[in-house]
Amino acid sequence: MTDTGPAPTDVDAVDFFLDNDLLGDPYDYLAALRDQCPVRREIHHGVVMVTGHPEALEIYNDTGSFSSCLSVTGPFPGFPVPLEGDDVSATIAAHRDELPFNDQLPTFDPPVHTAHRALLSRMITPKRLKENEDFMWRLADRRYDTALSGETCEFIADFASPFAMLVIADLLGVPEEDHAEFGRALLTETGTIGSSDGGSLHHSPLKYLYQKFAAYIEDRRAHPRGDVLSGVAAATFPDGSTPEVIDAVRVAANLFAAGQETTVRLLSAAVMMLAEDRDLQTRLRADRSLIPNFIEETLRYESPVRGDFRLSKVPVEIGGVDIAAGTTVMLVNAAINRDPRRFADPDVFDVDRANARSHVAFGRGPHTCPGAPLARTEARVSLERLFDRTADFWIDEDFHGPAGARRYRYLPTFILRGLTRLHLRYQPADSVS
Repeated sequence: MTDTGPAPTDVDAVDFFLDNDLLGDPYDYLAALRDQCPVRREIHHGVVMVTGHPEALEIYNDTGSFSSCLSVTGPFPGFPVPLEGDDVSATIAAHRDELPFNDQLPTFDPPVHTAHRALLSRMITPKRLKENEDFMWRLADRRYDTALSGETCEFIADFASPFAMLVIADLLGVPEEDHAEFGRALLTETGTIGSSDGGSLHHSPLKYLYQKFAAYIEDRRAHPRGDVLSGVAAATFPDGSTPEVIDAVRVAANLFAAGQETTVRLLSAAVMMLAEDRDLQTRLRADRSLIPNFIEETLRYESPVRGDFRLSKVPVEIGGVDIAAGTTVMLVNAAINRDPRRFADPDVFDVDRANARSHVAFGRGPHTCPGAPLARTEARVSLERLFDRTADFWIDEDFHGPAGARRYRYLPTFILRGLTRLHLRYQPADSVS
């Protein structure tokens, strides 16, 4: 079965969270939802869907009225107790530890989130990021040596996934002898967040990462080696206090898991765009200064994260719509980034779009994705090296069908937007005289 075809525009007939028919093309449905109201409750799970750009920014920046405790789960399984009254802040505080992923940075609220976000910035310094970029260039060549060794390439498995995993491993100082083990374990341990099968979520799919980073940090605190992991282990909170081992572990593990998944989706979407539009590919090859804005337009047009969730703590009005305390709100990035009030001709991919970077693919406000600069650099390096190593690349019709009748499959999740496979054919650069 192929995840393609236009989405129904009778918005109440569709369950956004469980209907896999929306995976291939959710944009008609989301536009119809926005046309009715950019802040609208869907009837199946009672989630208020925010599809408008200004309305989303208001919520992203309002940590006083909205909690992030449900940010990666939304309506499944929901809050563990009834949320009653006009201020549910105390109820959230009392029961948030019962929620899935409650120990992950995206689900924290200030002041805990503020302190842990600062801890991450102390672990990942500008100097470390520069060293990591140098590593990316070398790694990209090594990965393309393998991926581009025949006539065809499955870009996600052959390049994007191992590249993204090893970039984060290097950034955090994971010993090179452990890289292969990390790759094997993460394929089976992390699972899929936001599965659209409606099943319950495991409390912590990051058990493997917790165990590994706990061992690393405990060892480096006892025996500093002057390496990257020693710096991670020595990082302190802004007040100078030393975090518990588990606090440092959570921050490192979250960066590892979340940064890897979203980057893979960005890389595969960007390469698919170029493989489908050969004229655009030719233009970027001739003028690589266009690559950064191409990446921003890709993030806008095919947001790797479909949306983020908030839980209203108090009654609040957004876009003229009253939202009661205890309401689950979805910030639908995939729709927000195609709001015609912010982006002219939003369903057109325009590499010259002047305001492409106004997208919310990495969120906004205090919870803006801390790995955004890293993902942008990974995409730029990957594309530069792909252009260096090939003279042309295009979609492999043996796997995905002919133009106009493509067969693409997308991840079955309401959180992430991305292909499961991307098969390419290519002409090596050295084959051109």
